[in-house]
Amino acid sequence: MKILKSKSTEKKLNMNFKKLCFVITICALIFSSCKKSETEMVETQTPGTVPNLPVSSTTSLATIKAGLVDKNATDETAALFYNMKQIAKSNVLFGHQDDTKRGVTNATTQWANEQQFTGVSTSQSDVKAVTGAYPAVYGHDFIHMTNFSTGNWFDYEKSIARTLTIEAYNRGGINTYAWHYANPVSKGNFYWADSPVTAVNQVLPGGTANATFKASLKIVADYAKSLIGADGKLVPIIFRPFHEMDGSWFWWGSGHCTAAEYIAMYQYTVKYLRDDLGVRNFLFAWSPDRNFNSQSQYLTYYPGDEYVDLVGTDNYEDMKANVSPTVAASKFKIVSDYAKAHNKLAALTETGLQNLNKSDWFTQQLLKSLKNQNLEFSYALLWANTKDAYWTPYPGHPAASDFMNFKNDGFVLFADKMPSVYQIK
Repeated sequence: MKILKSKSTEKKLNMNFKKLCFVITICALIFSSCKKSETEMVETQTPGTVPNLPVSSTTSLATIKAGLVDKNATDETAALFYNMKQIAKSNVLFGHQDDTKRGVTNATTQWANEQQFTGVSTSQSDVKAVTGAYPAVYGHDFIHMTNFSTGNWFDYEKSIARTLTIEAYNRGGINTYAWHYANPVSKGNFYWADSPVTAVNQVLPGGTANATFKASLKIVADYAKSLIGADGKLVPIIFRPFHEMDGSWFWWGSGHCTAAEYIAMYQYTVKYLRDDLGVRNFLFAWSPDRNFNSQSQYLTYYPGDEYVDLVGTDNYEDMKANVSPTVAASKFKIVSDYAKAHNKLAALTETGLQNLNKSDWFTQQLLKSLKNQNLEFSYALLWANTKDAYWTPYPGHPAASDFMNFKNDGFVLFADKMPSVYQIK
């Protein structure tokens, strides 16, 4: 914030010494008072206002890119990293998976199933229906684009995801993509229980599924390059592959590969997308589940700072209604502290309470856990609403008023209060 200092008026030559001293004393008092007032204004954020993002005289896109996984990232991608880092110092952005793609279906909401996309408004949102604002962060998934089924589902899914991603960007929102990738060896489900076939060591060079894996990465890369906003720019994406690896439910999870194999797969994914396929609009995110209580445990599967822009965690279990907010907060602090020390973004990449059976969950659980440890989380994202399960309330739900209170807290930013994130001004 630029501070404008007032100049003293020019003194007349014939002013006597006593009057001069008096004037100087008064000016000093005024200057002291102004300085105190300005300091208080900076330190006290008015709830509900858009925060001003500080821009250092040494801040440049080249400097920012030097700290990213991709040193040749687009300007908008680098600006997104910088601005999210600044936002996290005083606020947290609210995110929702599939926000404008699907939602609660009942007599009030009249949401169509996601497969009935044709003719359905792309602006519908359960979050907006309750709060009047879209989320700041929109979650998506490459799940259907890279599966091994036949038919027209792939092209349909690619089209719907592209439309909603670009619309979110045009609104000023942030897009993040998870990847529930089907097992490339068995061509079956991503859940280990449904397709218990070892695959991590087979996707690497020399493995039986390396060609299949590279073909899937080519689909991801081609899609990323097709995301062009109304401004003619590539839409930046936070790409979060192979999440929750400390759990055992995915084929890339604990018990189905070694930590070294997982790390090699993640590193290979980054290098192939960046170096071989030339993707320039990705920030790379990594997020285990909640199975850690120390930094060393948290970093068990960490690919390394050279391969990760955002460190996060998914946490549903510690966010249940009967668990103290301090339990999750202690783990969030481990993530946040690492991000601060290593120039990374941090985020609560997935969370929520299914069907919201605690009506004040947003203010008494989520908000308290995020405020508990002086965290610097850039965003917190809740999972998708569907016909049978939901994570944000719909109009008339008992938790709707608490969701509004959460939204109106000055710490939380939805789309209507978030600053511009794709330029450094």
